[in-house]
Amino acid sequence: MVDFGEILEALGGFGVFQKVLLFALCFPNLILPFHFASVLFNNANTSHHCNTNWILQVGPNLSKEEQLHLTVPILEDGSFSPCLMYKPVDLNLSAIQEYGLNETSSCIDGWVHNDAMYDSTIITDFDLVCGNANSLRVAQTVLMAGILVGGLLFGPLSESLGRKRATQIPVVLMLIFTVVTGLAPYFYVYVISQFIIGICYGGFRINCVILATEWTGTAQRSYGSCLSQVLSSLGQVVFLALIYYLRDWRMCQFIMAAPIGFVVLYIWFIPESARWLLDRGRPEDAKELIQKAAKINKRTIPESLMEKVLSEKPAEREGIKILFASPVLRKYFIIISFAWAALTQAYYSLSLNVGKFGLNIFLTQLIFGLSELPVHFVCIWLLEAVGRKASLMGTLLVGGLFCILTIAIPQGNYIAVTALATFGRLLMNGAGSVTNVYIQELFPTSIRQTATGLGATAARVGSLLSPVLGMLEVYHYSIPTVVFSSLAITSGALVFMLPETRCTELPDSVEEAEGKRYLYSTTTALCCLKWFSNFFGVRPPLCRIHCFMAPQIKTYNLKLRILIKRKIYSVIQCRNINYLGLWSYFSDV
Repeated sequence: MVDFGEILEALGGFGVFQKVLLFALCFPNLILPFHFASVLFNNANTSHHCNTNWILQVGPNLSKEEQLHLTVPILEDGSFSPCLMYKPVDLNLSAIQEYGLNETSSCIDGWVHNDAMYDSTIITDFDLVCGNANSLRVAQTVLMAGILVGGLLFGPLSESLGRKRATQIPVVLMLIFTVVTGLAPYFYVYVISQFIIGICYGGFRINCVILATEWTGTAQRSYGSCLSQVLSSLGQVVFLALIYYLRDWRMCQFIMAAPIGFVVLYIWFIPESARWLLDRGRPEDAKELIQKAAKINKRTIPESLMEKVLSEKPAEREGIKILFASPVLRKYFIIISFAWAALTQAYYSLSLNVGKFGLNIFLTQLIFGLSELPVHFVCIWLLEAVGRKASLMGTLLVGGLFCILTIAIPQGNYIAVTALATFGRLLMNGAGSVTNVYIQELFPTSIRQTATGLGATAARVGSLLSPVLGMLEVYHYSIPTVVFSSLAITSGALVFMLPETRCTELPDSVEEAEGKRYLYSTTTALCCLKWFSNFFGVRPPLCRIHCFMAPQIKTYNLKLRILIKRKIYSVIQCRNINYLGLWSYFSDV
């Protein structure tokens, strides 16, 4: 499969087929943020008190204020106790009014909520107050745990069932349990259905990006990750508007099910990854898909190129063991997984505390959502302009610095704290886009999905620990911020040890992956020159491109100085090269 990148180039790299597939796979990311609505938009202060309707049996004409004064203790500040009540007694109303009640207890018949912000939330529906107050954090943690399991489950599953099936199954299950969540009569039913939704969320996110990437040419490989993130950010704004006008979490669940149902209808028509089919020894199926893609793109694949690629025997699949047996791949995996976990923990630590920055929760969420939209477009440019390595290091280091600066600002300065948190959050989100692209380019086809799934699992461990980390604020409000900011900065420094993968084909073997810091295709090397020429409108004055040279690649003397090291690596130094002329030369060879 060394020449599969040439087939993609022959297909057009990013033609109609790739564009439609990319949008079809990324569109559900517009809906996925809706699943966080029930755990994010809650008012902790619902002015709740114990349900004391027992007294209405002896005093049916009591006003609300009279009922509370007789049955609920009054605190020192003059407010009614939210978690205590007077025990019911077998006395008439006159005796109760004359002697009063003295023995208190926790709420026996539940609570009465007076939420001025929302009509219905999981706090008011499931009484997540007083002794059950931490259940909201439990719900958040369970959702994150489901996303973790989804990455761990559907990553390896994609290697055996295929990218297509591992993308379809989560969407179908997501539709079913979105409706179940909206109908949940009890908190434990809600938690179980949210856990399954989390599994579907995690499984779909990693597989949709992988499937889109494996059909996309080198120059547009970052589009899958970045477009999914852009739609996810836009989804935050859409579901914010939905919550703002409805104020009812159950109704939002049912409305969310409609677009998911639409996705279920068309997801069955998406194609399998041709790379995966070739890796599994199914060349005829791969050929059929490639020919369909070529027909849609109105391109013709040279028969000689097709035969060359399809006649190659698939590489031996060594599975997950090679990921840890190879010291190079092991180092890559540990560093990229740690970075992914750190940025995800920082992102969700900021997201889950959206209501604690002092400003209106809707305004803060709107700022969060809108600010993330441009960052992903910037990421597309950064990934090609400065590369994957510098982009990931920069976003992690600067984002971590913004986060830790929030504790240096007086907590009463809400605008400054929100501004720093917003910049930190959007940089962490940008780092997530870079990581999604980077991790796919570091590992070979046989373990790419497994590595991505395990990396996503590490990321979900970070998100899973976000609500737990938030509980440490009872000791000091700055502890969670110091922890997740420090981890982000540390991971950003470690990324320096990873190779650059910009303008390289996806590796199809362990050997290619271990030598990934070098470009191994002359055509791919030229794509860098093309990008700079097209973007800046000038010929590149000086560029150094490291190329991985296959043994059969000839050495061309076209005003180029090529140094070959044992038939493996070469360095091409280009000075004022006319790209179009060079491209024409190689096209004629």
